[in-house]
Amino acid sequence: MIGRLRGTLALKQPPLLLLDVGGVGYEVEAPMSTFYQLPATGQAVELFTHLIVREDAHLLFGFFTDRERSLFRDLIKVNGVGARMALAVLSGMNPEEFARCIQHGDTASLTRLPGIGKKTAERLIVEMRDRLGGVQPGELPVMAPSLDEGPDPVRDAVAALIALGYKPPEASRMVNRVESEGASSETLIRAALKGAVK
Repeated sequence: MIGRLRGTLALKQPPLLLLDVGGVGYEVEAPMSTFYQLPATGQAVELFTHLIVREDAHLLFGFFTDRERSLFRDLIKVNGVGARMALAVLSGMNPEEFARCIQHGDTASLTRLPGIGKKTAERLIVEMRDRLGGVQPGELPVMAPSLDEGPDPVRDAVAALIALGYKPPEASRMVNRVESEGASSETLIRAALKGAVK
């Protein structure tokens, strides 16, 4: 199992990033909560990782904090929740917000995340309630968007939302609602996801 990687950030294209570790490029999928905290490309970065081995692929997922990785691991243990849905949850809300939804039985906020219907939200609340009892407000770092800007932030933001499970027309509408001149793709994605959960 690959539990951690430290290297140079070679590419950021949500939800995919490429990490150069000693000349080997690792393709890592990461939630937006991790992308918000990444440095600019070319800078050193260390990520906690989780490797999923399937018959047809080895998938590596990266997280800026161990708390994000722990939540990801708990989420994929829930019946009907796969790695993509777990990434969508972590992209739509941070672990503290997710814990608050679980503790208050807030199915409405959970169903605003892509791929989560009412039954899945109810299952998450039932199965995750005991696992998340220890998260307290103020324990998690404040996430700041990266200043690294891609060549076409709007297109990149729409592509990232589609990769997270939103339908293309919905992703375009979400980004168009929050589009502002000079905003990076990470800023647009973050604003679009916040707007979807409200």
